[in-house]
Amino acid sequence: MKKLNLNATKAIDSLTNFIKSTVNNAGFSKVVLGVSGGVDSSLSAFLSVQALGAKNVLVLRMPYKTSSQESLEHANLVIEQLRVPSLTIDISEAVDAVLVNFPDASPVRRGNVMARIRMINVYDQSAAFPGLVVGTGNKTESLLGYSTLHGDGAFDFNPLVDLYKAQVRQLAAELGVPRPIIEKPPSADLWVGQTDEEEIGFTYDEMDRLLYALVEEGLSSRDCLEAGFSEEFVQTIVSRVKKYRFKSTLPLVGSVGQFPLADLEKLPAFI
Repeated sequence: MKKLNLNATKAIDSLTNFIKSTVNNAGFSKVVLGVSGGVDSSLSAFLSVQALGAKNVLVLRMPYKTSSQESLEHANLVIEQLRVPSLTIDISEAVDAVLVNFPDASPVRRGNVMARIRMINVYDQSAAFPGLVVGTGNKTESLLGYSTLHGDGAFDFNPLVDLYKAQVRQLAAELGVPRPIIEKPPSADLWVGQTDEEEIGFTYDEMDRLLYALVEEGLSSRDCLEAGFSEEFVQTIVSRVKKYRFKSTLPLVGSVGQFPLADLEKLPAFI
């Protein structure tokens, strides 16, 4: 994991400058984002405050009736520590209205509706505040297609898309994101007991190491097998990246100097 370590000071400076210039170039001074209580959205909030000042960052909590109380409490930790303006919007009625004719909708369908209803609220508040919408997805998730189009995959710009999950945790620790948020199992909190790693089938540490080798180091699948990764693991991850490539054609994103997702097909594994 040492290869994944960034120069935290330089990375934070790069991303805060990116936020500031993107917002200013668009003629805005403010931003809006949803904070789930997870490390990714927390880092986006901390970076935004460092770039623009607390009064210019509106944070939204958007619980569904089955949402974890811990997630709400962790989101509140961010709000209190940063002293940002905030709103709590219960999305239960709106989600249930969409699915009223589909009571047997799968957890994935229901979770996608939640994500999209949340983004409707974020964009509505972006018009009221007003401010640009900040994305909260990291590079690992983007490569794997682990997001909902027009839900958490929607934003005006995203400062995190060049950060692997391990690097999100590194920068979050550097900026003082509360430790309980950094250390808890990642979860989109779309249904009771859901965790990202259980749903995907591998740990973020495993996936970060392989994706870093494939993307940043430009190794082929065969190179990764020779480096000790299992064949099933490599095939599963490479296949998933290819399958969900359509999701990672993204709006403006920040960079810390690593390999850009836009050039992914230039790498041996994804030709």
